[in-house]
Amino acid sequence: MPHQGLLLFRMAPLGMLLGMLMTSCFTFCLGHKNSEFALTNPEESSTKETERKETTAEEELDPTVLEVFHPTHEWQALRPGHAVPAGSHVRLNLQTGAREVKLQDEDKLRNNLKGLKKGKRLDINTNTYTSQDLKSALAKFKEGADMESSKEDKARQAKVKRLFRPIEELKKDFEELNVVIETDMQIMVRLINKFNSSNSSLEEKIAALFDLEYYVHQMDNAQDLLSFGGLQVVINGLNSTEPLLKEYAAFVLGAAFSSNPKVQVEAIEGGALQKLLVVLATEQSLTAKKKVLFALCSLLRHFPYAQQQFLKLGGLHVLRSLVQEKGMEVLAVRVVTLLYDLVTEKMFAEEEAELMRETSPEKLQQYRQVHLLPGLQEQGWCEITAHLLALPEHDAREKVLQTLGALLATCRDRYRQDPQLNRTLVTLQAEYQALAALELQDGEDEGYFWELLGSINSLLKELR
Repeated sequence: MPHQGLLLFRMAPLGMLLGMLMTSCFTFCLGHKNSEFALTNPEESSTKETERKETTAEEELDPTVLEVFHPTHEWQALRPGHAVPAGSHVRLNLQTGAREVKLQDEDKLRNNLKGLKKGKRLDINTNTYTSQDLKSALAKFKEGADMESSKEDKARQAKVKRLFRPIEELKKDFEELNVVIETDMQIMVRLINKFNSSNSSLEEKIAALFDLEYYVHQMDNAQDLLSFGGLQVVINGLNSTEPLLKEYAAFVLGAAFSSNPKVQVEAIEGGALQKLLVVLATEQSLTAKKKVLFALCSLLRHFPYAQQQFLKLGGLHVLRSLVQEKGMEVLAVRVVTLLYDLVTEKMFAEEEAELMRETSPEKLQQYRQVHLLPGLQEQGWCEITAHLLALPEHDAREKVLQTLGALLATCRDRYRQDPQLNRTLVTLQAEYQALAALELQDGEDEGYFWELLGSINSLLKELR
């Protein structure tokens, strides 16, 4: 027994030594075990893993360790760490997700690698290119672009020279052809001379007047016509024995008179008013009388002195005969419109003078010498105008209604004594009531027929 106790006592240190050795081995093994089985902080582990991946990627992209890949004319997969020569065609395969590379076509490769020796490998070390090399390459690139641009400009200029001639050559050609650019004044002189020449044919004279009418629409040109006596030549054309010359002469005069007081005064002094009335009073074609009436209206509007002379020369009698002539219904509406304009023109002049508090302005004094309304009443224009209300056209009825309203103060008693006028107004009232109702159905509150109905109602109210 004592011997066994001594043996156990001596083995105890050996056991402790063996235990410490096993512990050290176990600790060493745990320290070199895989990290995914180790007990570590997740955040620190993730951070270390990211750093490790970035370090690995940088090592893979480090140009000092890149391996040059030599592509062929067939697509090949490009592995990480491979560099490709300049001008290679690289694509991303959407099916496999891998990058692929191949050589470009020979012509494209020749343009892209111009100046490089065949078979020379790409030096991917960026440190071999200095800033001076880059500047030199950029300068050569700009020089090449300028040369290309210069070539394009020269080609374009050559094309323009082939298509177009220099202005100097054109000027010489015009001088040789004796081409002269005429002013409007020169053209009008030439046209008047052609019209007034005995050597010109009828067709040439008519063509000259037709062209002249275009120019005298402009106020300045019409006044220039006075400077060389052209207006008087055209006025004398109203005495021609050729109906067409009378017609086109009146056409030119009507255009020249319109809103041109200087020309109107010269026309009155040149006897244009008398000649126009003579043409209207004699037998002429409808188209000729249309143009003559147009010239007369242009001469009388806004020219009170001409209106005085018109009344003295029996102009109302000439117009009454024209209206009563068979086949001249179209002219009847134009005559009524002229009378309406003359009556309202005088009324507006008096109202304007009253508003301006001018008791005797020159313009108002001239209009006061125009005794138009008494002359209309004396020569039966109250009845003539009322009978024109039977015309079938709505536009003609509108103008007649306007004139009846303007003459109402002068012709009221004559209107009341005319039973035909009252019957016509009642008939038109029923007609336009129906038409105005149709307008209301179409969404027009105050349409054209509604306004005509209002004019008829006003007249009927005044005549009752």
